[in-house]
Amino acid sequence: MHSIQVLHIDNHTIVVNKRASDIVQGDKTGDTPLSEHVKEYIREAFNKPGNVFCGVVHRLDRPTSGALVFARTSKGLSRLNEQFRNHETRKVYWAIVEKMPTNKNGQLMDFLKKNEKQNKSYVSETETNGSKKAILNYKWVASSDKYHLLEIELETGRHHQIRCQLANIGCIIKGDVKYGARRSNKDASIHLHARILEFSHPTSKEPIKVLAPVPQEPLWQFFEKG
Repeated sequence: MHSIQVLHIDNHTIVVNKRASDIVQGDKTGDTPLSEHVKEYIREAFNKPGNVFCGVVHRLDRPTSGALVFARTSKGLSRLNEQFRNHETRKVYWAIVEKMPTNKNGQLMDFLKKNEKQNKSYVSETETNGSKKAILNYKWVASSDKYHLLEIELETGRHHQIRCQLANIGCIIKGDVKYGARRSNKDASIHLHARILEFSHPTSKEPIKVLAPVPQEPLWQFFEKG
């Protein structure tokens, strides 16, 4: 069975720590999506026969790891969808980059345009047809001899937003060859991790905050312990 690290679970929601190799929803690769593995986990953990509900609320790119919430009920799904749509959630990421940003902290505001064929986003200097405004805030956290850890908080959720915006200021994420990294990571991951996820419980409105441990990999471990 696919091993799943559950970070939070209740009647309406389940938050898991996605591995970099997991795909959130089915695509042309035909690989079993994480949503199916979560269904299997719920089925076994709660001895539920028949079809188990598991609604996809948001996504993380396949090479990215970290906190990901699924809905366990249709009511949970519609209410969580609304929270994400209205930017009422808080998403904090850790990114390990090859170069220090010029300013240790700041805000990036760009217009991003997605190229469907390449599955890649590009920064356009001005607002053009099909471009979307992208805003993130970043701060430097720590450095190793070669790499730098940035903490990023998203204000918008665009396609490949963090990867594209950081690459645009020369701070390419380790392993992210698509956006200009020197070399790929052996496991095809990139060093981008959804570290903190905060949302309101869909029915009780209680605040839920989840912290996702980083992958068991030397550089991540160095920064987490540091």
